[in-house]
Amino acid sequence: MRVYELQGPGLAQLRCVDRPAPEPGPGQVLVRVHAASLNYRDLLIAEGKHGVGGIRYPLVPLSDAAGEVVAVGADVTRVAPRDRVAGTFFQDWLDGPLDERKAASALGGGIDGVLAELVVLQESGVVQLPPDLSFEQAATLPCAGVTAWVSLIERGKLEPDESVLLMGTGGVSILALQIAKAVGARVFITSRSDEKLARAAALGADGLINSDKLPSWETGVRELTIGRGVDHLIEVGGAATLPISLRALRDGGHLALVGLLSGAPASRAVAERNERGIKVDTIHVGSRRDFAALLELVARFKIHPVIDTSFPFTEAPRAFEYLKSGRHFGKVVIRS
Repeated sequence: MRVYELQGPGLAQLRCVDRPAPEPGPGQVLVRVHAASLNYRDLLIAEGKHGVGGIRYPLVPLSDAAGEVVAVGADVTRVAPRDRVAGTFFQDWLDGPLDERKAASALGGGIDGVLAELVVLQESGVVQLPPDLSFEQAATLPCAGVTAWVSLIERGKLEPDESVLLMGTGGVSILALQIAKAVGARVFITSRSDEKLARAAALGADGLINSDKLPSWETGVRELTIGRGVDHLIEVGGAATLPISLRALRDGGHLALVGLLSGAPASRAVAERNERGIKVDTIHVGSRRDFAALLELVARFKIHPVIDTSFPFTEAPRAFEYLKSGRHFGKVVIRS
């Protein structure tokens, strides 16, 4: 089978190689991957900039994929051949709090990922897909979708008519926009591109802020909320944007720390010294239970994730370069 390996740091070290087709052991399932999606984390890993303790090479990259079960190992009862499934980001995080053992089971980081024609996953590390969700759409959800759901629903307890601020138009932010609108919230979004803001408006965004024209975009948020600030904010920028995000939130609002697009993650300790009663959560994707709950919401509200571009398997390096360019709106997918 064909599989991509990172043979060292740098995108030039991403190589397509042949490996023997794997076989599932007890409690495992063999999945034919039909689609995989990219996250910013995957780019950092490819460039050797992510992970405590370094990256072990060769590494099969990517955490997010959807496909069809083609074989099962002994004692497997949750799924059967021909079932449509997606893998969980953490193969061993089924429920409860995250711990060191569960964290070590992150696909495409602690263990080999899913940028391959066939992958072996734990029976407990897959979820079944709603019938009206395509493989490409489902592949966008294990990391970005679960992160958005946990940020807004599980931790944020988002209610109808509450307000949400989303930063940029990448995978987490656009999926969060769709989730928030499905439950009846008001959504404000930032971008440096008027074209992308117009696309966000077409998805239901209620307020648009061009952060290139208004670098201190919390002033735009305050105008949109008549001076109050937003109830929820998903912080994907990191340390550089944290002060602005805190000023954009209302007293007692909810801040979900997710990303580091500015180069360094935001400090939870710094965020919690806000003296305005803002609740701060650091989000590390989520468990299988969280993924299953997200899929219930996706099916109930008929949410169709936004895919910017879908690259063929043979052009996976181009998909990484496209993600790095920042031109995407929503998710970048690799199809098999």
